[in-house]
Amino acid sequence: MRFRQLGSTGLRVSVVGLGTWQFGGEWGRSYQQSEVDAILDDAERQEINLIDTAECYGDHTSETLLGDYLARRGRERWIIATKFGHRYHGFMERTWHLRPAEVRDQLEDSLRALKTDRIDIYQFHSGSDELFCQDALWSMLEEQKRAGKIGHLGASIASSGSRLQAERARSFGVEVLQVVYNRLERRAESDYFSVAARDRLGILARVPLASGFLSGKYSSAATFAKDDMRSTIPAEKLARWLREIEEIKKSELPADVPMAQWALAWCLANPAVGSVIPGCRDAEQLRLNALAAQPRDP
Repeated sequence: MRFRQLGSTGLRVSVVGLGTWQFGGEWGRSYQQSEVDAILDDAERQEINLIDTAECYGDHTSETLLGDYLARRGRERWIIATKFGHRYHGFMERTWHLRPAEVRDQLEDSLRALKTDRIDIYQFHSGSDELFCQDALWSMLEEQKRAGKIGHLGASIASSGSRLQAERARSFGVEVLQVVYNRLERRAESDYFSVAARDRLGILARVPLASGFLSGKYSSAATFAKDDMRSTIPAEKLARWLREIEEIKKSELPADVPMAQWALAWCLANPAVGSVIPGCRDAEQLRLNALAAQPRDP
């Protein structure tokens, strides 16, 4: 494993982290504690130290599965990033809750679920610019930092994008941006990376495998269960992705490299990226993802 400094946080994160949306039950299946334990045990063996989760991956479901593991196996080696701003009501159903008092309650709920007394990176979760620009919200979160409940503040910017949130991040004490970045979606290069360099913001690249499509295993005939979030991807977008992937296979992908490893390494070739945070189905998939940390020309 390789490690990079995450902006101005002082955190040294594994360049391949672990995304855990799948543990919340919206990727076509539910997870048992034993399955989560096996994935995290293998993450430790691969020297992965960054786990990214959220309050609304299930109703704190992902956080609870992680917290049970941490309580039994130990918290010290892990960098835990979670998010605030939503309440989960069912498959792909959420409401916004981003007023200061609501977020303070969410923080306490996340601490209980994770069975920890601190969250290393606490991230604003894909809210609007209006909700982001609340002085009272960030003042409350700074109080929680001083109380030792939060290590660093972050902003997970919505997939629709927000240059304003990146530009204003540092003024609100935000040190980490989580952004969509992969070979098919490169807007982060123009919208966020220069701001991050200027303001010493760490970058976490989410959906680095484009929701699994950059694994190269899906075709236009692929279908997904109703409880798999990929079933909600618009048909036009999906068709465009699949056309581009076929071109990438022909012109960019080395013959001896699995596409998923290549796609993660492609993201990491940009020095702006502190860590990629792909999800994984099981421990075997996690091990394959971890191989992307090995230096190679993308």
